[in-house]
Amino acid sequence: MRDGLRWLAGLLLLACAVATAGERPLTVFAAASLKESLDDVGRAWQAAGHPAPVISYAASSALARQIEQGAPADVFIAADNVWMDYLQDRKRIEPASRFVLVRNDLVLIAPASASLQTLDLARKDALPAALGSGRLAVAETTSVPAGVYARQSLVKLGLWDAVAGRLAQGENVRAAMAFVARGDTPLGIVYATDARVEPRVKVVARFPGKSHAPIVYPAARTTSAADARRAAEFLAFLRGRQAVAIFRAAGFSDGR
Repeated sequence: MRDGLRWLAGLLLLACAVATAGERPLTVFAAASLKESLDDVGRAWQAAGHPAPVISYAASSALARQIEQGAPADVFIAADNVWMDYLQDRKRIEPASRFVLVRNDLVLIAPASASLQTLDLARKDALPAALGSGRLAVAETTSVPAGVYARQSLVKLGLWDAVAGRLAQGENVRAAMAFVARGDTPLGIVYATDARVEPRVKVVARFPGKSHAPIVYPAARTTSAADARRAAEFLAFLRGRQAVAIFRAAGFSDGR
């Protein structure tokens, strides 16, 4: 009986291996701020019997342009609706597959070793004073979502004119955070989830949600997906209990 169970277990493992061997890994293009949590989701997807997804992280703007130019992505996850709309308008994503995966918040960070503990964004002189002779790290403010949200908040709070000429702009939000983590700049604006994964920075202020457009992460299947059914399964997995728990643990709020 025991030998029979072992044989059956071995047969099942072999069947799974054969099925997985014939499955093409999915290629996912995702906003840089999703890295740690989406890597964990990718491992959970693999543990469920699929090949590990190939995930490319960068600014949503850069990824969207790559997809527009024919890059072989199966799934796209952006950090705003603008770049998903951009691809939808060009018929590069399937509108029926699109949904908001998670949401985020915007924070002001300083090096963890800085003496500054909190900063009152309602005081228009506080941010320029805290910068001193330094610069404010942000993602590129005209196209990268994190930078666009940052600019919206600074304009809404009446702070833009005071700092517009003192920006250190990174190609994505993680590049902006690296400026602060290395001590190259005294302050930076990133997503709340970014600050959670970098021990060399600390949050000194939170931007009011009403000072910028809602920070949403839409996900969708591309029209060029090599395996539309598998891409749809992965999108469904992203909305499942296990993935939702991973995103919540990382500090994201639900997309619903």
